[in-house]
Amino acid sequence: MKLPKLLFFYSCILSLIVTSCSAQRTTGLGPQSKNIPKTETAIKKESNLVFNDPERSFRGVWIATVANIDWPKNSSDTYEKMQKDYIDLLVFYKKIKFNAVIVQIRASGDAFYPTSMAPWSKYLTGKQGENTKFKTDPLEWLIETTHQYGMDFHAWINPYRATMTMDTSLLNETHDFNKHPNWMVPYGSKYYYNPGLPEVQSHLIAVAKDIVERYNIDGIHLDDYFYPYKTEGAIFEDYEAFTKYGNGQQINDWRRENINRLIEGIHTAVKSKKPWVSFGVSPFGVWKNNHTDPRGSNTRAGQTTYDDLYADPLVWMEKGWIDYLVPQLYWSMNFAPAAHKTLVDWWSKEKKKSNIYIGYGAYKIFNNADPAWKNPNEIIDQLTYGSKQSEITGQVIFSAKSLMQDGLEEVVHTLKNGPFSEWVLPPLSPLREANEAYTLNATTNKISEEYFTVKVANPNITKLVLYATNEANTAAEAVAILPIYNGLAHVKNTKVTFIKGLNRHNELSKAFSMNKEDFQ
Repeated sequence: MKLPKLLFFYSCILSLIVTSCSAQRTTGLGPQSKNIPKTETAIKKESNLVFNDPERSFRGVWIATVANIDWPKNSSDTYEKMQKDYIDLLVFYKKIKFNAVIVQIRASGDAFYPTSMAPWSKYLTGKQGENTKFKTDPLEWLIETTHQYGMDFHAWINPYRATMTMDTSLLNETHDFNKHPNWMVPYGSKYYYNPGLPEVQSHLIAVAKDIVERYNIDGIHLDDYFYPYKTEGAIFEDYEAFTKYGNGQQINDWRRENINRLIEGIHTAVKSKKPWVSFGVSPFGVWKNNHTDPRGSNTRAGQTTYDDLYADPLVWMEKGWIDYLVPQLYWSMNFAPAAHKTLVDWWSKEKKKSNIYIGYGAYKIFNNADPAWKNPNEIIDQLTYGSKQSEITGQVIFSAKSLMQDGLEEVVHTLKNGPFSEWVLPPLSPLREANEAYTLNATTNKISEEYFTVKVANPNITKLVLYATNEANTAAEAVAILPIYNGLAHVKNTKVTFIKGLNRHNELSKAFSMNKEDFQ
């Protein structure tokens, strides 16, 4: 007897959803709605409410795939094992209220997705260029799953690193080393793409454009590997390209201009296809030392992003080429050569047209020669200090496995109840004027006394923010942020009184009332 009753119960639920019975209402979901009659008193109450929206902060984590640092744990794992491990990462960081992952999908001239522009990565398939385990696109699954957990997906590509070693015998025939050997420059223990060749620039911009066009990503992300970090005694042999394309510049200025053209080109490619997709870069944390340039930071870094990597993120911000910058400040608060606190202050002062987030070296906790990292509060102090700076609007942890290791449970607990205690929304891009006055159109269905769904037809709406009104009916507090998946959000909260939508630009809609009588 129990089975027929259960089937009858589910059929009723299905009927509620499909046939749009009396529990359903269609609404403009805002003060201007024409579909829901409201008394003057009710409208007045809503208009006088103060909505305490979640604060804005990019709270992300780098998921490194090169050498299987974070994911997948082993290239020989089954796809099912890889999927479980990735979900475990999402669950862990969702619990401490992160809202984004930055996943490395191109590590060294390879790819974690099917493309004619690069071979399959050996870190995913076990052998470069070969794929016997994926019947569907693994990148599509990664993105879709990330969105189901209410987090944004930023596709991280390493532009110029072509190989991880000088041994090229195992490179697939479709790797650019074999297809375009004239693009390659040997340096130190690796091969690099030559940034001075126009055809290399065009190729790398096309790689970013292809990813943006084909995938439902939220951001494109470059790391700190531009020209390689200096190796004593090694020479980067790009003189032939410089002779041909230098146009009378000094070689160092020409190299920086090569990187500038890449950044500008990717910005144009991204924004021309999908304006809502963010473009961000995480450079080495020291621009220049002040003993070489008065504008530089009070540091004594052995290498700098301007002088050694030939990258100038200050120009990228000033030109409006990037939505966000994440300087990698992996040193302790008072580390003499490059103090974390000093550099946070310096980058805050230099902020221009881009958002600035801080990159934190959580991998150093209990695992670094600097004695400061023996103190579990070091990372807490850094995050707390950064969150107090008005110009800093985000935090990114390197890398994903760092906080998940045994022995860091107390650190994670402190983060969850301290710097990461509240839900946050991603920041708005400073490169466009925000529109946070739009009306959200949706359909709601009551499933039970505690459970209802919200259906949103507009695919540009990706999340819902739920609010509960206080007893005095003077303020609405945000209580949760839910993903919209396949146009539907599932709400289980009897205290929800208002909802706002969040679109792909991270803009909030007008609030609308979830009056209980609408569900009777």
